[in-house]
Amino acid sequence: MKSIDQYHKWVEWSDEDDVYVGKCPDLITGIHGKDPTTLYAELCEMVADLICHVESEGRPLPPPKVRPMLEIA
Repeated sequence: MKSIDQYHKWVEWSDEDDVYVGKCPDLITGIHGKDPTTLYAELCEMVADLICHVESEGRPLPPPKVRPMLEIA
C-alpha cells in the first residue's frame, strides 16, 4: 500500500464558507475551492508532497487515525 492510501481524504460542501473544503485531518487542516473534482486532485497532490517531504527528512509519518464510517448491514 502506498503511504498516501493510508490517509482518509474527502471533499465536502461548506454552507458557511460557500466553497468546497478538502480535508485530510491526519496530515493537514484543509484546503478550499469552487470545483470538487479539481479540489480533490489538489488535495491528493498536497498530501503526496507532504508525505514525500516528511519521508525525505527521515521522519516518521503520523499514524492514520481518521477512518471512514463503515456501513452496518
